[in-house]
Amino acid sequence: MRTLAALALAASAAGLLGGCAEAVVGGAVAGAAVVHDRRTPGTVIDDQLIELRWLHEYYNDQELKKQTHISATSVNGVVLLTGEAPTEALRARAEAIARRLPKVRRVHNEIRIAAPSSFSQRSSDALITAKVKTALFKVKVKGFDPTRVNVTTSNGTVYLQGLVTRAEADAVVEQVRRVKGVQRVVKVFEYIG
Repeated sequence: MRTLAALALAASAAGLLGGCAEAVVGGAVAGAAVVHDRRTPGTVIDDQLIELRWLHEYYNDQELKKQTHISATSVNGVVLLTGEAPTEALRARAEAIARRLPKVRRVHNEIRIAAPSSFSQRSSDALITAKVKTALFKVKVKGFDPTRVNVTTSNGTVYLQGLVTRAEADAVVEQVRRVKGVQRVVKVFEYIG
């Protein structure tokens, strides 16, 4: 019943954000994912709202929208910014957007100073992400659920987010390092237990 209520709240909030289709789809995914998540249903919704609000601000800033390729991923109020910006000023502007959003506790700015990545690089990153998510099912730590780890890949660097134990984090990193195409692994985990 709580999951249904959380899903309804997410869908309602989506309507307030200018009709973003991603919000409705994200709300449905959140409802299903909350069963396995260590975050509370409210925190899952807060994270989705952080991402949607950041995206809204990003697309309303014409200079950022046209000159950069940046993604924001929030887990437990910790925002990870990845992608490329041609100048430090644009990189800082994207970070400033994240820092002023409600419920953001911390921002990890991993935006590279570079021209926006090519379609082929983004496709390669998407393939690496898929391989990493599959590899997480090989982690053999009691109680570990691979759906609790958020995976973001940018220019061959894999960023890992989630609420995990140190043993889970170590096992995850060991598996991820073995995936073909992974150049670097960055832990953005929050540790529990």
